[in-house]
Amino acid sequence: MKQITLGSTNITVNKNGFGALPIQRVGKEEATTILQKAYTNGINFYDTARFYSDSEEKLGYALGKVRSNIYLASKTMTNKVEEFWQQLDATLACLQTDYLDIYQFHNPSFCPKLGDGTGLYEAMLEAKAKGMIRHIGITNHRLPIAIEAAQSGLYETIQFPFSYLTSEKELALVQLCKEKNIGFIAMKALSGGLITNSAAAYAYLDQFDHVLPIWGIQRVKELEEFISYSNQPPVLDELLQAVIDKDREELAKDFCRGCGYCLPCPAGIDIPTCSRMSLLLRRAPVSTYLSDSWKTKMRMVEDCIHCDHCKKHCPYGLDTPQLLIENWTDYQNYM
Repeated sequence: MKQITLGSTNITVNKNGFGALPIQRVGKEEATTILQKAYTNGINFYDTARFYSDSEEKLGYALGKVRSNIYLASKTMTNKVEEFWQQLDATLACLQTDYLDIYQFHNPSFCPKLGDGTGLYEAMLEAKAKGMIRHIGITNHRLPIAIEAAQSGLYETIQFPFSYLTSEKELALVQLCKEKNIGFIAMKALSGGLITNSAAAYAYLDQFDHVLPIWGIQRVKELEEFISYSNQPPVLDELLQAVIDKDREELAKDFCRGCGYCLPCPAGIDIPTCSRMSLLLRRAPVSTYLSDSWKTKMRMVEDCIHCDHCKKHCPYGLDTPQLLIENWTDYQNYM
């Protein structure tokens, strides 16, 4: 079973990390079954966030008794020091622990630093001095902020989207983290569901000995795929490289990564899915997205009030309203 050490943290874990965002979508007992199966099969790194509704609570419920055998990472989205402490206390209580292995600023619009006037990084240092957290990290979807964090020397881990659809600029960030001995945690390794060949995704990331993928898992079947890769890692051979090459060609232009920072939508539109429906229709059984419920969701695109909330909050600078219109127009051709 391949292991990885996250930079200077000395945190050494299974190459498979568990991304706990999706377990907020399943019931408590189902989540417990998934999490405990992950643990018994050697997965020992779990990433969650205060923002992920009841994800922290489910993790604590399922794995609280084996806390000493696992590593827990969580995040705060606050930009206020008072809320920082409130959220940290709530996170520790939900996870049934008195410390976090990594605490991360969750996709901030700037890179928190010492003396920047916000007091946020100082709060991180105080929490570390008190033993409430052991390592300081940051997550982001904005490349300039991630690069600034890596160059600052203030962060022990950086979490950033990384898959075989990554651009050369983003790949340079991965290399920068290696040079500076910063632990790199790869989110969106399946690009929000657009990458459907998990073996190709795993084999690609397996080339980077300092990168820890955290797979977003909400079904036992999904978990079993990645468990099997721990024991028999897929090799990046000609067959899997062909899959990667084809996906890169098809997804070369701008596309929605499904990060969800455009939400909530005032009109109730499922923006992350609706804005990439054309790609999903071509990469999954068409019947999956032609149900009555999905037809209803796609029709809601017509209810867009053009407030531009989604466009202003997209970390990739996409014209999301236009993407929604294009995908709804294409979808109607399948109806």
